[in-house]
Parts: sequence; structure tokens; C-alpha cells
Amino acid sequence: MPVKTPFKLLLIISILAGLVKCMTLNQSQDEYSFEWNLSYENHSGTPKDLYLKDGKHRGMSVFNWRNYKEEYANQLIKNNIEWVALIPFLYQKTEKTKLINPLQKAIGEWSNIDSMYMDIVSKIHKRGMHIMFKPHLWMSEGWRSNIYFDNEKEWDDWFESYRQHMIHYAYFCETLDIELFCIGVEFRSSIKAQPEKWESLIKEIKSIYKGKLTYAANWDDEFNDITFWDQMDYIGIQAYYPLTQNKSPKLSEIKNGWKKHIKKLSTLSEKHNKPILFTETGYRSDEKATIEPWVWGSSDTLQNKSSFITQDLAYEALFQQLWDKDWFAGVYFWQWHNRSKEGNFHESMDFTPRFKPAENTMAKWYGRETNQ
Repeated sequence: MPVKTPFKLLLIISILAGLVKCMTLNQSQDEYSFEWNLSYENHSGTPKDLYLKDGKHRGMSVFNWRNYKEEYANQLIKNNIEWVALIPFLYQKTEKTKLINPLQKAIGEWSNIDSMYMDIVSKIHKRGMHIMFKPHLWMSEGWRSNIYFDNEKEWDDWFESYRQHMIHYAYFCETLDIELFCIGVEFRSSIKAQPEKWESLIKEIKSIYKGKLTYAANWDDEFNDITFWDQMDYIGIQAYYPLTQNKSPKLSEIKNGWKKHIKKLSTLSEKHNKPILFTETGYRSDEKATIEPWVWGSSDTLQNKSSFITQDLAYEALFQQLWDKDWFAGVYFWQWHNRSKEGNFHESMDFTPRFKPAENTMAKWYGRETNQ
């Protein structure tokens, strides 16, 4: 008996695990039939650089650059990606943490991480692609849009810690001839609390860095609080717009969902006489991707089905509705991992388009010159 009890327990656990796996596999089945079109791909090894013709950013947020291989650049070029968003991470623990973790070295002195990025920048440029440098503040708890302090001194101390990083990166971008520097991402509370600090920071950055600038505002309403759009080259939007109320929508539903957002974006561009750049957007490959695109970690396979078609149609709808607008400067999709493997792509419901139909749809549109 003592021997059989653990055996029975293991048997029960194995049966339950098998049932969960079966349920998971059932939920992850996607019957979408997609014919991959190799003619959309660029296998020349050299970007078409259509940006020089129409000014559109054909962008992607790309990670995992360590131990660089030429294959990384080849895969991006193959899909007509011309702009790479490089994203170093700053860190503070919570929304109430008083200071961002400090620079590893003095402003303008390169750390080991800086040197790694310098090498990456050099290799990307040698392959004929362009770069947006876009530092992100990462937290263990909370969101950078909700940073809050109890008094002005704490606000000032926090901003000074942020300023040091941005001035350091301004020297970095100028030294490496980086084409676009994104000076902030989703800092709604700071933008409201200390607009004069941002104005001063921009002036200081411009005294160092001569390239183009943008700021990445959250899609909902943060862009209305920005006082310095006139000093940016692009109005940057983190464009996770809700597009449908139903899961597994048709293309027509998703396109229709863009209409009210396009009206606001067009008005915003006209008001400030600046082009709109989607500094980040993306869609999970699940059936609810267009309902709340900003939601992370929603790939519960017991409650949610994978859906390559929903992700793919979301890409198609974005391009059909926005790509030829004269005020639309392009998009950076989230996200691309250089070391991703094709073998497990069908089990993934995350944001990446790699090895999914959306990759080929992106290559199709990125490979076209716009009709402006």
C-alpha cells in the first residue's frame, strides 16, 4: 500500500496534466489558411530605403542583439524593415521610488552596456538601416505614467535623475549619428506636474544632439497635455487603440474601428503642423487582440484562443487605413526577437509577428512606396 499511494497520486497528476494540455492545444488551434507570398520579401541583403522617397518609418522594436549575427539584419531586411527601435532600459522599483537607478559612469563616458549598443548601432548602420533610440523606464511594480511624489523637491530630484540619463543619451546619439531620439515614453504624470522641466530638458538636448526628436505619448489622451510638440519633429503615439468590441473580428470591423481615432489623429497633426509617428503598436495573436491591444499577459490558453487571423487582419487594417495618409509618418511594431525560433511559433500568442502571417503582411506593405 505505501508504494501504491504515491503511484496513484502521480497517475492522477499525469491525467490532469494531460487534460490541461489537450485543452490548451484545442484552444491554440487556428484554422486560418494563409498563403505565404515570397515575392513580398527582399533577399538582396540591402534595404530598399523607401524612407528616402516617401518619409515613412518602416519600423520594428527589436531585441536580443547580443552575439550579433548578420542573419539578424538579413531577417529584418527580408521583411522590408528599414528602421530599428533600439530600447535600453532604465529602472526604478515603483511609482514612488524617488530616483531612477544612476548611470554606471559619468555623463558622456561609455559603460559596457553603452559600448554594446555602440557596436549594435554600427552594425545596423553598415547594413543600411536607420535607428530610433528609445529608452524605456521599467518598473517592478506600477507604470511610468503614474509616477507620483508628495512634494516639489521629490519631483525635482526624480526629474534630475531622468535628465542625467537623457543628456547622456543625447551625447550617445550625436556621437553615433543616430537618426531619431525619443526623449520620453508615457510620462503622463511628470508631463502634467513639471512641464517647465521638459522644456528645459529639450533645450539642453538640442544643444548637444542635432538629429530628429520625438516623444512617445500614450494613445488615450496624454498627447493633449504635451506643451512641446512644436519642438519635436514627430508627434509620437504609443498606438494601442481599441478597435473592436468583439473577438475574432472581420477586416471590415477592424477598419471601421479606426475611423474615430484617425479623425483625432488628423486633427492633432493639423493643430501642431507635425506628422504623426506610431512609436509603438502591436497586436497579440489571439482572438481578443483588437479589443484591448495594450493588455499584456492575456494569453491564458484555457480562456482565450490563439488567432493568427486576428493579428494578421489587425496589421492589414492598420495599413489600409493609415499608410497612405500624408500626415502619417510610419510605425514601429512591438516586437521582434532576433533569436526567436520557428519551431514553437504556433504555441505563441504574444505580440511578435515572426513566423506568423502578420510578418508577411507587414513585408508586403513595407515593401511598397506610398501613394502620396
